[in-house]
Amino acid sequence: MIRVKLHQLQEGCILAEDVLGKTKKPIMPKNTIVTSTLLNVLEKFLIEEVCVEPILANGEPFRPAELPEAYHEGAINGENLISLYLKAVQKYKKAFQSWQSGSPIDIAEVREIIIPLLDKFIHNKRELLILYRYATKEDYLYHHAVSVGLLAGFLAKQMDYSRGDCYQIALAGVLSDCGMAKVDKRILTKRFALTTSEYKEVQQHAVFGYRMVQKITALKQGVKLAILQHHERNDGSGYPFGIRDQQIHPYSKIVAVADVYHAMTSERLYRRKQSPFKALEKMQIEQFGKLSMEAIKVLLDHLASFQIGTLVKLSNGETGEIIFIQPEEPTRPIVKLANKKEFLSLSEHRDIYIEEIIH
Repeated sequence: MIRVKLHQLQEGCILAEDVLGKTKKPIMPKNTIVTSTLLNVLEKFLIEEVCVEPILANGEPFRPAELPEAYHEGAINGENLISLYLKAVQKYKKAFQSWQSGSPIDIAEVREIIIPLLDKFIHNKRELLILYRYATKEDYLYHHAVSVGLLAGFLAKQMDYSRGDCYQIALAGVLSDCGMAKVDKRILTKRFALTTSEYKEVQQHAVFGYRMVQKITALKQGVKLAILQHHERNDGSGYPFGIRDQQIHPYSKIVAVADVYHAMTSERLYRRKQSPFKALEKMQIEQFGKLSMEAIKVLLDHLASFQIGTLVKLSNGETGEIIFIQPEEPTRPIVKLANKKEFLSLSEHRDIYIEEIIH
């Protein structure tokens, strides 16, 4: 963690602590990625100093002016999980760009990106479940791949798969969109909703990806099928073949849940992100009969493993303390609003939901 003056900040910096205003209320939460707009906000609130991570959102070291070189080296050597994650995203980006140029997949390189990271994240579920915060619009595809790999491996662990299977499922997750390397680059960077023909081309990425990994002997057949089937749905409404429940490999079902969760909670070029709690509620309702309810429940149980006294931020801007958890709706507890004597039951106010956990 580095404490810097406001003029030393730059776009891509990641806040390491909440930024508090003069009234000691949070202006920006920890883990926020600084943009030019947010820099202006900090200036208007007369913020003088902030604490940031020693690495930028693009995975590069943050080297603010006026700090001695030894300070930078010390901060960067003490790498935390997020720093390691951001570096993995940049390594995946380079690998993906080489696939776009026609190079084959180097499975040893992909293993080196995802497996050591999974070993570190698998016991740090809170950091794992908020990785969506770091996905930028421009690099969404690369963040998505690494995050889906980590989430899929984590889900497999919680579903009692062997260690070897967890690694294979993580590889399936990180490679699930490798076929995007064969899709027209203009479609991948388009800032608006895709046309029907463009969407059909994107749907072919599952087939392209399967062809790219088909002859890699280090991958189990289940991994190759997961890359091909991660957009298939139990009711036959998925793609590319519209197959049903029993025809879909178990690895595919786990990767599918990780894929949908991260996609819904991340900022994208043509779509705004959603709160993870709102996303999981929607997944339970909209994806019922389509996705694995077992995998969704595992994700829900770990994301919403609240305790009495947990501080949360709500979608209406209010903050509060959880005082009662409803077992049948863990994402909708009763909250005591901060600085008020008012209690809010989220099960009775369906338009309000938990935005994030503060502490």
